[in-house]
Amino acid sequence: MFRTLRRAAFVAALPLVSLAAPAEARPALLIDASNGRVLFEEDASTPWYPASVTKLLTTYVVLNEIRAGRLSLDTPLKVSANAAKTPPSKMGFKPGTVVTVDNALKMMLVRSANDIAVVLAEGVGGSVEGFAAAMNANARQLGMHDSNFVNPHGLMDPRQRTTARDMAVLARALLNDFPQFQSYFGIGGVQLGKKVHRNTNGLIGRYPGAEGMKTGFICASGFNVVATARDGNRRLIAVLLGEPTATRRTIRAAELFDYGFSGRVTASRRIEDIPTGSAAVPPNMREAICGANRTILADDDNIPSASGDGSAVHAFFTGGTVRRRLTVVEGEKPGTLIRRADIPPIPVFIGSGGGAVQQAVAAPANPAPAPAPAPVVRAVAKPQPVAKPRPAVPETAQAFTAPVAPAPVLEGSAPLVLQDVLGLPPAAAR
Repeated sequence: MFRTLRRAAFVAALPLVSLAAPAEARPALLIDASNGRVLFEEDASTPWYPASVTKLLTTYVVLNEIRAGRLSLDTPLKVSANAAKTPPSKMGFKPGTVVTVDNALKMMLVRSANDIAVVLAEGVGGSVEGFAAAMNANARQLGMHDSNFVNPHGLMDPRQRTTARDMAVLARALLNDFPQFQSYFGIGGVQLGKKVHRNTNGLIGRYPGAEGMKTGFICASGFNVVATARDGNRRLIAVLLGEPTATRRTIRAAELFDYGFSGRVTASRRIEDIPTGSAAVPPNMREAICGANRTILADDDNIPSASGDGSAVHAFFTGGTVRRRLTVVEGEKPGTLIRRADIPPIPVFIGSGGGAVQQAVAAPANPAPAPAPAPVVRAVAKPQPVAKPRPAVPETAQAFTAPVAPAPVLEGSAPLVLQDVLGLPPAAAR
């Protein structure tokens, strides 16, 4: 049940005994973005509470309005009293604060700001209820047959539901219908004044080729993610629902991408062939995830970023001492992810100065020379240097990726391995 990871050497020692998986199924789905071929699926039709991955559909509705000419990125939106009282996570703006659609999208997707989701909903649909109707209309048109939405942020409502299949359908639609907006889903962080909010997608800045999308968490759902990654000209979409921790969510997504990029996978069917029409009630994970005897681990945005020495970029490709078939990265606590690469945040603003904001984001600064490599762990084989300089304010998540280097020969002459949390068959059997 263990296998060598080609690209995901970003995890410190995993605990020998992992958290017990919940009794309910944990949906997982991996598809090829170009043709919708299913590479891996597990309970992809099981209804689930979407949590903040709901904001991907909120984004789709907003972008659809922009495409139709009824809205622009510079359109100013006002924070209402209703939006201001929305529970966290949030930006916390006072009623009357003005924010452009452009800034609102970035705050919502990176900070996962629930209050900003309401600002967008009220600005586009007139009310949360009106916007929810538009969400469901768009969902039906896209073929999200087992989804229903009553709010734009994903806070708990028993009527709100989706499936891994439906979220993969939505992710494909976002990529295909709005390619010019793909950079919005891979922003590493946003900065408002002196405050920096980092993206909770733990793949960004760690997994080579990770492009972004959206995470989600409420106690009832567990830790969800819709993620995309690219290897050359090939792009994959992964959906995971109900993971027990944010770290496990990141590791399992990396496992899925490694599996899909391995070249050993034969697609059995297309996403359209996955059955729909389940009338089941989504399982409530509250007791398993947030029960009295459980400690909720910090989400990925609390893990410190690397300093500017570039060491974390190379930590993708370096290992530590292999002990008990687990990778040990020196200086890290068991069960934690390594530090992210140092990703400069993109500035966002309040007010109606949309043109200046767009220019600040659309015109990245002159590329800065890549820092000298500084390995963070001992390894006989040294990592390959970063092939291209990284711009100070990159437009897409691809600017944070580095070339895949040959696996190093680690102390102990054992391969770099991680526990196969997916339960995938051994490589020889794939």
